[in-house]
Amino acid sequence: MAPSASTKVGHALAKVLGIKLQYRNPTGQDGLSRGESVFSVSTADTYVEEEPHSLDWIRDILPTGPGLLRYAYNLFPFIHWITRYNVQWLFGDLVAGITVGAVVVPQSMAYAALAQLPVEFGLYSSFMGVLIYWFFATSKDITIGPVAVMSTVTGNVVSKVALSDPSIPGHVVASALAVIAGSIICFIGLIRAGWIVDFISLTAISAFMTGSAINIAVGQVPTLMGITGFSTRGATYHVVINTLKHLNRTKLDAAMGLTALAMLYILRSACNFGARRLPNRRKMFFFLATLRTVFVILLYTLISWLVNRHHREKHLFKILGKVPRGFQNAAVPVINKKIISLFASELPASVIVLLIEHIAIAKSFGRVNNYTIDPSQEMVAIGVTNLLGPFLGAYPATGSFSRTAIKSKAGVRTPFAGVITALLVLLAIYALPAVFFYIPSATLSGVIIHAVGDLITPPNTVYQFWRISPLEVIIFFVGVIVTIFSSIENGIYATVSISAAVLLFRVVKAKGRFLGKVKIHSVVGDHLAEDGGKRGPLARRRSFDGNDPDKSARNLFLPIDHQDGSNPQIEVDSPYPGIFIYRFSEGFNYPNANHYLDYLVATIFKETRRTSMSTYGKIGDRPWNDPGPRRGKIVDDDDRPTLKAMILDFSSVNNVDITSVQHLIDVRNQLDRYAAPDKVEWHLACINNRWTKRALASAGFGYPAPTNASSTVLFNRWKPVFSVAEIGGFASAAAAAEFRENEKELRRQRTRDVEEAHAHRSRSRGEGQGHVDGNGNGHGTDDGIATTTTKINTDGSSTLDDNHNDANDFGKELGASKAYTDDPTRVAVVHGLNRPLFHIDLTSALQSAIANVERRAEAEAEAEADGGEGKDV
Repeated sequence: MAPSASTKVGHALAKVLGIKLQYRNPTGQDGLSRGESVFSVSTADTYVEEEPHSLDWIRDILPTGPGLLRYAYNLFPFIHWITRYNVQWLFGDLVAGITVGAVVVPQSMAYAALAQLPVEFGLYSSFMGVLIYWFFATSKDITIGPVAVMSTVTGNVVSKVALSDPSIPGHVVASALAVIAGSIICFIGLIRAGWIVDFISLTAISAFMTGSAINIAVGQVPTLMGITGFSTRGATYHVVINTLKHLNRTKLDAAMGLTALAMLYILRSACNFGARRLPNRRKMFFFLATLRTVFVILLYTLISWLVNRHHREKHLFKILGKVPRGFQNAAVPVINKKIISLFASELPASVIVLLIEHIAIAKSFGRVNNYTIDPSQEMVAIGVTNLLGPFLGAYPATGSFSRTAIKSKAGVRTPFAGVITALLVLLAIYALPAVFFYIPSATLSGVIIHAVGDLITPPNTVYQFWRISPLEVIIFFVGVIVTIFSSIENGIYATVSISAAVLLFRVVKAKGRFLGKVKIHSVVGDHLAEDGGKRGPLARRRSFDGNDPDKSARNLFLPIDHQDGSNPQIEVDSPYPGIFIYRFSEGFNYPNANHYLDYLVATIFKETRRTSMSTYGKIGDRPWNDPGPRRGKIVDDDDRPTLKAMILDFSSVNNVDITSVQHLIDVRNQLDRYAAPDKVEWHLACINNRWTKRALASAGFGYPAPTNASSTVLFNRWKPVFSVAEIGGFASAAAAAEFRENEKELRRQRTRDVEEAHAHRSRSRGEGQGHVDGNGNGHGTDDGIATTTTKINTDGSSTLDDNHNDANDFGKELGASKAYTDDPTRVAVVHGLNRPLFHIDLTSALQSAIANVERRAEAEAEAEADGGEGKDV
């Protein structure tokens, strides 16, 4: 087909600019665009893989009309289920919502103290969190509101700003922090970049939670004991030291705090014990345990009222005092450059805390309850909550672990349970401020300590971490220690940074593996699976017979050095003398390309010898890094093989880049010089990405290469090996599925297939087979497919073969194959014929490499024989 006008213009422009369209040409010939081998389309459907184009990539990333509608639809997940809401769901949501509401009211007031704010701001944050979240939620279990860690971070910001500019109220700073952090998180969610949280490892999250819990618990001990006179916002070890130094200042508050804390743990233990002893009443004990915080708060509020009702001016211990009724601080948040500049340095830590705790909890409960959350949409939910909450006086809020666990166990059915909780909080804001007046501050500190205690990673979990990855346990303890001796923010930065550094180190220092072939058999009990159930001592078998691929005997490729943990007693055979299989372990990109290929080259040089020992005519011609033997020293015969072919396993590689491909090109050229005058064949297996194929093909990989510039005969005699798959007939996937569904129907279908195949062949004999005349024109069709024979020309086009020797030989091989006997199946090549050295798996790559090495050896022997006969003549 004649090129289009745009193609002509593009080629002309490339010529003017000096752009080589055929950038890499492995054969030294003009244009290798298709390069089909000798392969008859009468035996298999041909397939030529088209390269992806830049426009394809642009189309993939640009939004479409349906995509935009789906995006807008997914922004409000409640639309997916609200129309099917029913009474049974409502009952479950009522129970869960009321249960969580009974917990969130006392907790939110306690956490407000951590944020250095009056208790009502905790209630505001709780109300807005549970009310807004359900519109955007992809998790039915999450409860958004004040949490201990985020409240502590907010308190640190408020304290820092108060030192810099005391004129700015604390709640103004907290609201501004919520709006800015919420905006950032909402933007990340809207662009669907929720995957960013995957860079924060579980180790970092666990260290952050443990260190923060210890920091918060220690900071609440002075309030629990009624000790004053020093700051509780400093480093954890400072707070411990100061608490011990000032124990003599303990007040009556300790009686209200310590006993409340003890009662919380006693009630929980009693409920857990009752649930174990009476499994039938497990649900009842769960609700009793959930309400223990409310019970303790009410009990100690009653005690406080009884003790302090006659001491309203001077209380015997510290209490909350007056709590305003309603939303007294509802207003447009004050945000300006001055306020932002005061907490800008704390903003990254605030965003990270808001994200990691919420997303980690949502993913965990999603797996437990068998649903999948959308991290990006959850970010939108967090962002919108923190954007709108400050208009009613809320400070930064995120998902709570303890309340989410309670909500899940309470049998929540949908996110609508948040509305029930919001109504309960609203009731508390307007109806209970008078009751809040007498709540002891020490009791609230006990509630906080009890709540954050569950955030500490238990020793058994740390031990399991050690069993899985000892290095990450070190990171865990580094994060905890930094948090204790510095701050929560520094602990976050330390764990995230070290985890990222370890990840980069593992990527950069990724080590490839050289593989060998081993034949394995599956054993069931004491007999081989291919024995058909015949039992007998396995040790008595002297050999394993049969190599039917449908049975259990098969060839596998294992690391030669057994670093994968395979039994070192098993001898892993080298695939073939001079042929090496190399597997990339963790991607192949610019950070690790050099490390991968240095190891590859070093191993090749160690395991092989130069093809021509006379490469250097004189001693002075040798390079400095390969000076050869000393003068007068005789070189013993080297029995190592010469390098013939390389097989690269790309199964773990998704993308490549310019740097990694250029490194591969340099190594190919280096090994070609090492193997001169021969050329090293490069076979690439298990490539999973079309763009990776395009990159490698543009660099000259995927095609056979002639031995040298004058050896076109050897190139033309290259032997193709392709993988084909059935697309119909007896052994196809569809037929197998039909066989499982209805064996009788399958047998009838097989009979019809055979009869139709025989009738078709009879008609074909009567009408004549497709043939090729002397002018190279194909005649005859089979189901609309021309039965011509094509081959790789050196110019890359697909034409008829003038010399039919290779075509006939390969046709005979195909005809003798079991795949093309009387079975009326149709087969098609799996990978494109225009990339003959890209293989579907290592087995086909090895078969192709061995076949071509042997074909080349035969051709060289024939060439030498022809040369000898010429001399004799």
